[in-house]
Amino acid sequence: MLVERMRPFTSTIFTEISRLAVETGAINLGQGFPDTDGPASLLADAAANITERGLNQYPPGPGVPALREAVAAHQHRWYGLEVDPADVVVTTGATEAIAATLLGLCGPGDEVVAFEPAYDSYAAAVALAGATLRTVPLLPPDFGFDDDALAAAFSDRTRVVLVNTPHNPTGAVLTRDQLTRVGELAVAHDAVVVTDEVYEHMVFDDARHVPMASLPGLADRTLTISSAGKTFSVTGWKVGWVHGPPELVAAPRAVKQFLTFHGGAPLQPAVAHALALGDDFYTGLTADLARKRDLLSAGLRAAGFDVLTPRGTYFVVADPRPLGFDDGVDLAWKLPGLCGVAAVPVSVFCPSPDAARAYRPFVRFAFCKRDDVLEKAAGRLAGLRDLPEVTGPPAPPASH
Repeated sequence: MLVERMRPFTSTIFTEISRLAVETGAINLGQGFPDTDGPASLLADAAANITERGLNQYPPGPGVPALREAVAAHQHRWYGLEVDPADVVVTTGATEAIAATLLGLCGPGDEVVAFEPAYDSYAAAVALAGATLRTVPLLPPDFGFDDDALAAAFSDRTRVVLVNTPHNPTGAVLTRDQLTRVGELAVAHDAVVVTDEVYEHMVFDDARHVPMASLPGLADRTLTISSAGKTFSVTGWKVGWVHGPPELVAAPRAVKQFLTFHGGAPLQPAVAHALALGDDFYTGLTADLARKRDLLSAGLRAAGFDVLTPRGTYFVVADPRPLGFDDGVDLAWKLPGLCGVAAVPVSVFCPSPDAARAYRPFVRFAFCKRDDVLEKAAGRLAGLRDLPEVTGPPAPPASH
């Protein structure tokens, strides 16, 4: 009975691999969630809001004023953006913000341009809106894009260009020059820019996160989306937000109230306080994740993988072909049984067949775990070198 446009989205790779990890007792480096809690002050604030302050009923529709003000202050503090708190809408995570935005802006006949590999909710949200997804590949090993391919993805039907940087699943951080080229095409085709910036504080080495709203001429056509889940290690809280010019914010605001209505009443003020944490928290977050990235990457290399070093997020893409594996879906399905570690194949994040073929061998590992877990995973992965042959059940059909 499921409508045709949603039939490709009956499950997710995260559900499938996480279930397999539980069944086999594997270390789950597939799904991207930390295994430690966020700042103690954040957790204490939320608990007090529930048990002492009675913040357990519906919050205001657009979000708790304190959080909307904190998002505006955060954007000015880090990027120099002038954001009116009235133009911030709090959502049930960034996933709802993306879906509400696309549902509010797009319909049948409209096209959405996005880079692939792409977070799996993008294609589903575009399908829900009845629009058409046009993709531009970020190709390994450097995850750059071809300017001609980018230009070819735009048309007179382009309604939205959806940009994720820092980028999941590749760990790429798009440069100012790359984002400028995207912005020029958005202006030329009168498209709305929608940015997914949930990994904004997870940028390593010499990379810098550049919000597209900060580029000349783009603030008036950009909706910026982020959330608390990744930054503060509370992915289960699902507190996100979207901001932009009032005529654009009106779209996700109108749709959001009929998706989840309004929630997270005790969590929103806690996130507001956390956004104002000192620079030491944010620099510590980045330094800790960079160290974990290097720890897991060293383990993967020692096990025989080629590693495509990420410049952002908390994921690392690895190439298992030196070990004799050339199908990432097949390997991801067998890996828990082979060595007790779970990962996800990158090709399932690719809506187009060409990009899926380009990423066919690659698998993605999450390094947002405790050091002892990463060290144990590295030890298990090292056993892949000693396998005489690949064994295990065949992989199921790939799905989003």
